[in-house]
Amino acid sequence: MAVSTEPEDLGPRMAQLAREFAVPADVDEVLRRVTEAAVELIPGADCADVLVVGGRRRFESKAATSALPAELAAVQVALGEGPCLDAATRDMTVRADDLREETRWPRYARAAVEAGVLSMLTVHLYSQRSTLGALNLYSFRAAGFDRSDEATAEMLGTHAALASAAASAHREMTSALASRDTIGQAKGMLMERFHIDAVHAFELLRRLSQERNIAVVRIAEELVAAGPDRASPPPVEWTAADDPR
Repeated sequence: MAVSTEPEDLGPRMAQLAREFAVPADVDEVLRRVTEAAVELIPGADCADVLVVGGRRRFESKAATSALPAELAAVQVALGEGPCLDAATRDMTVRADDLREETRWPRYARAAVEAGVLSMLTVHLYSQRSTLGALNLYSFRAAGFDRSDEATAEMLGTHAALASAAASAHREMTSALASRDTIGQAKGMLMERFHIDAVHAFELLRRLSQERNIAVVRIAEELVAAGPDRASPPPVEWTAADDPR
């Protein structure tokens, strides 16, 4: 059930959401918070989802608050028309006040009305590098949304974009730190077994990476998984003249 969205209520709630979104979380969790907040803060929204744009224009419904948004997203993708597709791909906010009279997407509008949806509001979302998709709100009554609801949805969309970018950056940083630790472990194993220094150990990893056309971190993972007693010996052509320093 939606809460009051009078200005005195909306401001503190948006500030609270901003604090929640600032906490590192994966992208799916971020989108779930956004759709739940949309249904909470926008009185006409009976359900919501985010239509995510993937590679080669693939679309996927995420963080749906009920089964209906995902079903209607699939209808739009199958028909190649609908407000969510327009908002996701054309950088726009789309509002449909009465789908029973809608002419922009006639086939989708019929399917939505049959499912009980009479009006919709959908806003474009950005990720850090490209289009993320669209935040989509569904109402079981005509004229379920107005201009103030558009503004609230757009603010939520901005929160979603910023939080998704932060989540992606956090994931990339965590992955980078994990890779660094794995490479460090592998270097330590090589240094101990073959009595070489850290520079030579990394050069061994780099050469093996080139020979096998596999990333250094994958070579390091194999060495760590095999254990110190099974670490591969240095190449036979390795000599002091190969010192990378």
